[in-house]
Amino acid sequence: MRMSKKKEIVPKFRFPEFQRDGIDFVHGNKLFKSITNKNHNSDLSILAITQDQGAVPRDQIEYNVTVTDKSLSNYKVVEVGDFIISLRSFQGGIEYSRFKGICSPAYIILRKREENISELYYKYFFKTWRYIQSLNRNLEGIRDGKMISYSRFSSVKVPYPRSFKEQQKIADCLSSIDELIDAESRKLKALEKYKKGLMQKLFPAEGKTLPEWRFPEFQGCGEWKSKSIGKACKMFSGGTPDTSKKEFYGGTIPFIRSAEINKSSTELFITEEGFKNSSAKMVKKGDILIALYGANSGEVALSKIDGAINQAILCLRHETNNVFVYHYFTHMKNWIISKYIQGGQGNLSGQIIKSVNLYFPKAEEQQKIADFLSEIDTMITGQSNKVEQLKAHKKGLMQGLFPSFEEADV
Repeated sequence: MRMSKKKEIVPKFRFPEFQRDGIDFVHGNKLFKSITNKNHNSDLSILAITQDQGAVPRDQIEYNVTVTDKSLSNYKVVEVGDFIISLRSFQGGIEYSRFKGICSPAYIILRKREENISELYYKYFFKTWRYIQSLNRNLEGIRDGKMISYSRFSSVKVPYPRSFKEQQKIADCLSSIDELIDAESRKLKALEKYKKGLMQKLFPAEGKTLPEWRFPEFQGCGEWKSKSIGKACKMFSGGTPDTSKKEFYGGTIPFIRSAEINKSSTELFITEEGFKNSSAKMVKKGDILIALYGANSGEVALSKIDGAINQAILCLRHETNNVFVYHYFTHMKNWIISKYIQGGQGNLSGQIIKSVNLYFPKAEEQQKIADFLSEIDTMITGQSNKVEQLKAHKKGLMQGLFPSFEEADV
């Protein structure tokens, strides 16, 4: 009887020079060993294990956890190129370390067994969603924060291109995309910083009635006039239809919640019946929305859609220029938070916002400032979209450059 040849499992995208090279699928422990080296004098940097930067020294990021000298003696040594298993519920994978340091003994440190294993290849592979799903599959207790064990890591197969050069080529390709994303992200931050600096010049500083900079045509036009938000704007907040009544939900009215004030779509929709039988209020595209409660308390946005708001959102409609007030509030956001939301805890209220005083020039100058800052916003939005497109491109590349290892009997 003729034996059927086992199908070769290859990635969707492959560099031409490696088309004939094989890819093996091996258990994780065949490539990486668990390291428990505690031989140090506590003189190495303590590493924080983060999802966005990997393993980094704690003094490079905001990290408020203190460690006693006695505890430090049990910390494990991490070498450059090691991996740290940090996968818990809702976390993003196994983290790579660009630094030598020490980390908590609660973490599992992985180190490659041979030189012909590219740690950068696996830096990207360990972040693929399919691999993360495989690590989590049928694992009880993960939602309680249980760490992935070395045994579990060892039980899941990973791809191993036999050509070390192919591993390197894939790593180099993805690294180049990362460098591009990093460069474009820096441009985005520079634009955001530029706008922030402009607002500091174009709006009066605390205790002042005039800004430091004015457009030439408005020089000598006199002081700006003080006016409270309560007098300058129409204000209202909304409400939430009874969640126990299914007939109130699934309609055609977008229901905007506080985390969605800057979005052009909503997760929830309510019915006309739900709207009429609740305190929900309708806002129009271009209205000013301020988040009163929750993690984004103090955030401000111009509504991108017509929709209904709940009680966690305050809507403002200025008598002449919503966009001017929006930029002004964006400028004052940190001041409002520091004054009314102590230590980042607490909520705003309509009464607080109502009492805030702003300074207003004549309508023509308001429009000039609003148009100028909106042009910067357009640039920021364009740059932000560029970064997101690059990230999506990288995600697609990662899906194509790594084989679908579910087929390899993992």
